Amino acid sequence: MAKVNVYSLKGEVTDEIELPEIFEETYRPDVIKRAVISSQTARIQPWGSDPMAGKRTTAESFGSGRGVAMVPRVKGSSKAAFVPQSIGGRKAHPPRVNTIYHEKVNKKERILAIRSAIAATANKNLVEKRGHQVSNLEQVPFIVDDELETIKTAKETREIFKNLGIMDDIVRAKKGRKIKSGKGKLRGRKYRTPSGPLVVVGNDRGIKLGARNHAGVDVVEVNNINAELLAPGTHAGRLTIYTKSAIEKLGDLFQQNRS
Repeated sequence: MAKVNVYSLKGEVTDEIELPEIFEETYRPDVIKRAVISSQTARIQPWGSDPMAGKRTTAESFGSGRGVAMVPRVKGSSKAAFVPQSIGGRKAHPPRVNTIYHEKVNKKERILAIRSAIAATANKNLVEKRGHQVSNLEQVPFIVDDELETIKTAKETREIFKNLGIMDDIVRAKKGRKIKSGKGKLRGRKYRTPSGPLVVVGNDRGIKLGARNHAGVDVVEVNNINAELLAPGTHAGRLTIYTKSAIEKLGDLFQQNRS
């Protein structure tokens, strides 16, 4: 595998590192999409209406020959009940708690998806196709010294991102923040922010605190990386910043037996 440069927090080349074999994985958008959808549907909480809702009534039909519709009517009156078309009646097709939303995937398939999504972060064409601003980057993936893991303030990370040349992508994510359509606006999810750079670290020693206020930026330890973070919205090729220790750990993670 080819060697790539390792950059300091000032944007200067300090070392070289060989990318692990995982970056040679075949690009499989179909498998990545299934793994991301599985991740998304796993968060859906089953819900449904009371099975007896609208049915707690003594209503019975008058039968034929009365010159009125043969719907169940409350005893002692002509008020319809129970049926879906009546006020307070049952729902025709209510949501049910036993509906299966979660799309499960096999363990090997999920590992293949993660491997393929990691390899896609090294494909500059895919990264640009997602809309990321990479004109100031000399290489993709971008490898940074482990000192990045210790930065704890947004002020410091802003300067570092400027030095590394990824601030343009963060500005793109910030300007792309839009108000959603629909009722989600009333339920604590008013805005939609485009995905910006993903920072993958060997150990989080404070960088999550320093980067969390930047629009679109996510931070994850390499052991917890998943297909959804690498391919938001099922589209692989997210701009990803790796620390040196994260790259070294990737060599031993997500191994797959191909026998």
